[in-house]
Amino acid sequence: MVAEGNCLARYENRVVFVKGVAPGDVVDMRITKQKKSFWEGTPIRFVSYSDLRVEPFCEHFGVCGGCKWQHISYETQLYYKQKQVKDNLERIGKIALPPIDPIKGSAKTTYYRNKLEYTFSDNGWLTTEQIKSGNEFEREALGFHIPGRFDKILDIKHCYLQTDPSNGIRLSVRKYAKDHQLEFNNLYKIDGFLRNLIIRTANTGDLMVILQVYHNDQEKITALLDFLHQSFPQITSLQYVVNNKGNETFHDLDVICYKGEPYIHEEMEGLRFRVGPKSFYQTNSEQAYELYRLTREMADLTGTELVYDLYTGAGTIANFVARHCREVVGVEYVPSAIDDAILNSQINEITNTKFFAGDLKDVLTPEFVAQHGTPDVIITDPPRAGMHPDVVARLLEINPKKIVYVSCNPATQARDLELLSEKYTVTRVQPVDMFPQTHHVENIVSLQAN
Repeated sequence: MVAEGNCLARYENRVVFVKGVAPGDVVDMRITKQKKSFWEGTPIRFVSYSDLRVEPFCEHFGVCGGCKWQHISYETQLYYKQKQVKDNLERIGKIALPPIDPIKGSAKTTYYRNKLEYTFSDNGWLTTEQIKSGNEFEREALGFHIPGRFDKILDIKHCYLQTDPSNGIRLSVRKYAKDHQLEFNNLYKIDGFLRNLIIRTANTGDLMVILQVYHNDQEKITALLDFLHQSFPQITSLQYVVNNKGNETFHDLDVICYKGEPYIHEEMEGLRFRVGPKSFYQTNSEQAYELYRLTREMADLTGTELVYDLYTGAGTIANFVARHCREVVGVEYVPSAIDDAILNSQINEITNTKFFAGDLKDVLTPEFVAQHGTPDVIITDPPRAGMHPDVVARLLEINPKKIVYVSCNPATQARDLELLSEKYTVTRVQPVDMFPQTHHVENIVSLQAN
């Protein structure tokens, strides 16, 4: 197993990356892409199967873009995620490392996500088996994008990622739309009526449903939302968006709350976090607690420290550590996320946090540090691309005693760690599995100033 969940094979000393297989499988494969340094292939016949294989539990496995590691046991998944972290830090970072802590596995390996987004399509994807059968199939779909295809949606019968009533809501909306002849999304023309369905669950029992439509047809919208309200009284936040843009993003659009509250709440160690329709929150709530708990532990706070929380998002980490330090200063690029962070401090009566919006490489200036104080600890949790080189340079200039680096991409994390090694030594590495049945892995690294 190597990057992006693919397997690696060699043919005449050439590297070949293969999708949809397990280490130890023996296959005949077709080469689908030829590059100077590597090839890509896909299996067309299995000669023998790996001992690492298990039976996938989902009927959509192999077609749907999610849960691509269902065919290997969870213990094997954790082994390769741990190995991925180690290989990236050693090969890309090229820095001295302590022994890596055993990966923190997820208690739940199914039904662990708190947010799913489904797309409507009037021309749903047909599987190879369906095509070969020669039968007619309904083309209206409500499900997930086929990997690499913006225009093809797989109709989902049952998804193992989110707890009930998520599946019931999706299936009921699809049936209602068919029965009432509502137009499904046409992804080529960017038109129709029904566009997107978002379901967010919370560990408090709160439940948010957001319907996204192309046109503000109040009669159709009201009828469908009333149907949902009556059929699923568990819904505590029922909302809709009118979006006729070229994409499904709605951060710049009004979200209308039709029934209930315009938000839901998550809880963590007695703290309540308000999650709105545009809010970011870690999608595995239970494992997010483990991630933040370990981050706080690795920060080794005594109550006297000034902490900077970079890429703070909705301030979840900042508010989570605030009671264990003197003050937290959070910085985030998205202004609406900063609004959420401030609100979450207020909800929890936390008074020792400050939040600022702006591009980190522009905000984190010597003047900013002079105004707010030199941090004893910096916690940084950047997006998959890692930290901008200018931000890394700022960290080296500020030179806090400790940096705790949380990452969803060990490859870019390793790149940044190599740059930070000029002044810092890695003292602990802790992988965390946030997304069972996938190749994705989070990693926390603590660094101590030399």
